[in-house]
Amino acid sequence: MRLTRLFQTAALALAAAAVPTSQAQTPNWPSKPIRWIVPYTPGGITDNATRMVVQKISEQTGWSIVVDNKPGANSILGADLAAKAPADGHTFVTVIGAHAANATLYAGRLPYDPVKSFAPVSLVGIAPLVMTVNNNLPVKNIKELIEYAKARPGKVAFGSSGVGAAAHLTQELFKQVAGVDMVHVPYKGTQPALTDLMGGNIQILTDTASALMPHVRAGKIKGMAVFSSQRVPGAAEVPTITESGGPAIEGSTWVLFLTPSGVPKDIVRRMSAETAKALNSPDIKAKFEALGIITGDTSPEFAAKFLDDEIVKWAKVITAAGVKAE
Repeated sequence: MRLTRLFQTAALALAAAAVPTSQAQTPNWPSKPIRWIVPYTPGGITDNATRMVVQKISEQTGWSIVVDNKPGANSILGADLAAKAPADGHTFVTVIGAHAANATLYAGRLPYDPVKSFAPVSLVGIAPLVMTVNNNLPVKNIKELIEYAKARPGKVAFGSSGVGAAAHLTQELFKQVAGVDMVHVPYKGTQPALTDLMGGNIQILTDTASALMPHVRAGKIKGMAVFSSQRVPGAAEVPTITESGGPAIEGSTWVLFLTPSGVPKDIVRRMSAETAKALNSPDIKAKFEALGIITGDTSPEFAAKFLDDEIVKWAKVITAAGVKAE
């Protein structure tokens, strides 16, 4: 399973990434504040995770790092700014699952290449998604949900934070593997979808543990399953999808650091090493667990392979489902 492999790789990747400071070969870097682009609005899981890690990196190194939120066009605006920045090691960008999905959703229309325009730095972590249902839906687990949906084709609606979001595509994957016909209702963000879920206007919502579990624990919605091969921090009381009687599929949002293609490799490895060090600090571990994020501690090579795999995985889902960008 992908999560298991991630854990198994972590120790080796950390060792590979941990290049001592003295080994950096690029002199006078950084020579000015580092710009860290987040292609999303402040306050979400992507922004929060980025700020936690880069603040720790600043504390470790004394570097000045400025987080710059550049939301827009399903993360394309911010990614494009990073792709076109000078390859001098003073610009980094955080991407999530949308970056992988955009490779297919906007094939031939992106102002950059989602792979070739960037140098992977680190897979910071992944946040397996949680499927929830409204309290009035008469199901107790995924097995019953599948049976309920099959008996009512086209009558069960699931919401998402938007077309092409990790939650949307994970639910499309679930539909394909489980063989159920459900209707997608896209929203402009998780909060309006959650409001409609609690109000009974939609039956299902899949999103991060940090977004949904407070409402599950308050009894406002029901937690059905986590899209993971093992239970995860932040939602430990929610069974895995197979434990709940569903198919063995995984879906998550994730946080991955990139920099423009052409940045010297020693700078990439130094930033990767500092990221790994930050992720292993007790305070970051505790904060990530509370958010339902499993830390990656991975090398640039692992991050590159992970991104490639995600692009291929979601391309198949998008094509099979006929998902079109808005």
